[in-house]
Amino acid sequence: MMSRIVFYEEKNFQGRTYECMSDCPDMSSYLNRCQSCRVERGCFMVYDRTNFMGNQYFMRRGEYSDYMSMMGMNDCIKSCRMIPMHRGQFRMRIYERENFQGQMHELMEDCDNIMDRYNMNNFMSCNVMEGQWLMYEQPHFRGRMMYMRPGEYRSFMNMNMATNSMRFMSMRRIMDSCY
Repeated sequence: MMSRIVFYEEKNFQGRTYECMSDCPDMSSYLNRCQSCRVERGCFMVYDRTNFMGNQYFMRRGEYSDYMSMMGMNDCIKSCRMIPMHRGQFRMRIYERENFQGQMHELMEDCDNIMDRYNMNNFMSCNVMEGQWLMYEQPHFRGRMMYMRPGEYRSFMNMNMATNSMRFMSMRRIMDSCY
């Protein structure tokens, strides 16, 4: 089943549209702005800057008639990334310091507060071995988020995040229930 999201220039699904079924690093050639969207199938991360940079927002199946005020976005969507469906185990290792150094913990399930569970007030690198994850800057899956797909993330400070001061305090698996 193919993922599909439809972007609209105006609120309440009005104006010109752009349908997307895969990653789109720059939407400016398709729409002047984007103020509402409808996720028909699948899950997507949308970004307020081109090339999958800036603030990120997770969009699951549903209608977002005025997502800018719902999510507190200052700007419109400039790029989007399709999140592939994952069936199977989820596994990630988090490390206290950069380059996989210091205290390490392996996660296979959601963690709503790393301070409470692991007595860590921050971690600086991770290795996502299986599954797709969302990392949040605040406990209980709140605040700004970042999409993490399988791979090695040696230093969060060197990544192109919205701000280098972002810390992660909770993380959740992206389950296939959004299909």
